[in-house]
Amino acid sequence: MSKVFRDLLKKVGGGEHTAQNLTRAEAATATKMMLLGEATPAQIGAFLIAHRIKRPTADELAGMLDAYDELGPSLQRVSSEKPVIVLGIPYDGRTRTAPISPITALVLAASGQPVVMHGGDCLPTKYGVPLVDIWQGLGVDWTGLSLDKTQQVLEKTGICLVYTPKHFPLTNSLWEYRDQLGKRPPLATMELIWCPYAGDAHIITGFVHPPTETLFQTTLGLRGVTKFTTVKGLEGSCDLPRDRTAIIGLATTPKPDDTGIIPIERLHLSPRDYGFTTKNVPLATTEELIADMQGVLDGKPSELMQTALWNGGFYLWRCGICSDMREGIAKVEELLTRGVIAQKLQELSGAVNSVSTVFQPV
Repeated sequence: MSKVFRDLLKKVGGGEHTAQNLTRAEAATATKMMLLGEATPAQIGAFLIAHRIKRPTADELAGMLDAYDELGPSLQRVSSEKPVIVLGIPYDGRTRTAPISPITALVLAASGQPVVMHGGDCLPTKYGVPLVDIWQGLGVDWTGLSLDKTQQVLEKTGICLVYTPKHFPLTNSLWEYRDQLGKRPPLATMELIWCPYAGDAHIITGFVHPPTETLFQTTLGLRGVTKFTTVKGLEGSCDLPRDRTAIIGLATTPKPDDTGIIPIERLHLSPRDYGFTTKNVPLATTEELIADMQGVLDGKPSELMQTALWNGGFYLWRCGICSDMREGIAKVEELLTRGVIAQKLQELSGAVNSVSTVFQPV
């Protein structure tokens, strides 16, 4: 099998003048061979760095996603009138700005909009604060749940997190390569639009560089995905910035155009237009972040509360719960001050605790 992989490696590693793009099927094969350990360690390391230098194509990302679909976990459909929102957030966490996505997810779920998140532990290359640590600080530990139990929590509460070290352990071996290489491979780009849910989904993905957004449009079009939103967010996440105009792409049609790209409607949102100061909340320690989030859940005014209103208002509008941004912002403020979101967190914590695996000493 390593001989098969060597031919794929020769294509992407041929250099500036002779490198070739993989077909969708070849990219799927290469990804599966790396995940299953059928390629040698030297080949995997060489492929990941060569592919980063070459830069991925939409066909290649689509093939990687095909491999993840074949080998990875998939939550089953839940009863919902709305497509389930899947938040694509960088797996290597946040290091500079305070994340708000767990509170955004609680706001959406409390309003009848199901949300699926996915991610792992503190990982390379950023080694930032991961979602699972934030949830644990809020009293929700996803790490002990099987995929079936995670499905139960989603059905009961409208929120879940696919914990990849447990639910997709084949990916664990590749993290050592990311650490040693010191650079994000194209797999990290693919993860932003991965959807571990088998039902009707609305993918929300962050991006940093404009070409990445175009790459996502084409890749999703190849896979028949037409419900998505792109956000030039904080540190590549889905969190709207406050220090600049938020640049957002809204998919507007169920089919690609003549170039194979799903068209998007460009949306520019200025925080000043909605009464917010143009300042992102910096990330201090995880403990301080959790304390600040608890303050938001208690309805206490703060800079992080402003970030919660800004993001929650947008997402309530985007998923059709509120008619416009201002109504969405007012709705989030009402839910927080009335303690509805804090109650949702308690409900979620109780649901997770009730199904968590209890390990008995031998």
